Amino acid sequence: MRLDKLLADSGFGTRSQVKRLIKKGFVTVNGETIKDPSFNVDPQKDEVLVDGELVEYEKDYYLILHKPQGYITSTKDRQMTVMELIADIPRFERLFPVGRLDKDAEGLLLITNDGELAHRLTHPKWKVPKVYFVVVEGKLNEENLEPLKKGIELKDFRAKPAKVRILKAEESESEAEIEITEGKYHQVKRMFEKIGHPVKYLRRIQFGNLKLGNLPVGEYRFLTKEELKELKKSVGLE
Repeated sequence: MRLDKLLADSGFGTRSQVKRLIKKGFVTVNGETIKDPSFNVDPQKDEVLVDGELVEYEKDYYLILHKPQGYITSTKDRQMTVMELIADIPRFERLFPVGRLDKDAEGLLLITNDGELAHRLTHPKWKVPKVYFVVVEGKLNEENLEPLKKGIELKDFRAKPAKVRILKAEESESEAEIEITEGKYHQVKRMFEKIGHPVKYLRRIQFGNLKLGNLPVGEYRFLTKEELKELKKSVGLE
């Protein structure tokens, strides 16, 4: 791989910016100053430093974050964003969340810099399932879940049939799991609101084949090779 491409892919600037860094003598390869942008390097074997900073090359990042309540699913905002929770990842500014989770919701959020994968995962064509755990007001029963299972009419669109399972039903509140393949604004909340059971708590527990598991709130982990392969396969990329 060309040295200038390695640095550009690693977030040290545009191709022209990193060329200037190289020509000015700010870059070393295995302890030797290299001023030729076309110099070939092996990212897996060679030690490349930019002004003393080690270049850790990862072309694509894929990670699951357990988003806490109170964080905005965005790369930039005046309020706290999920990016603050991954700031220890090298060049984290190049990453972005796939899809959205409401500020007051928590749960599984996929973060990557793979634009093609992100596009497919959020495109209606691929019908990627999303599973949520919810706590709602009032006592749920199978009868009042029928509109959700058949596809419910909301203000701006008709939601596709959802899979819903009651976990606990008491007079004051109920717990359930719901699986949808869309990702409209406040969709799950609006669906339960429509049947008279406002959502009190919402947590996404699965996205495609990815499961939140016991990942602590506010923590992240990288996808395994098997998870990534299955995820890409589900949207025609493998």
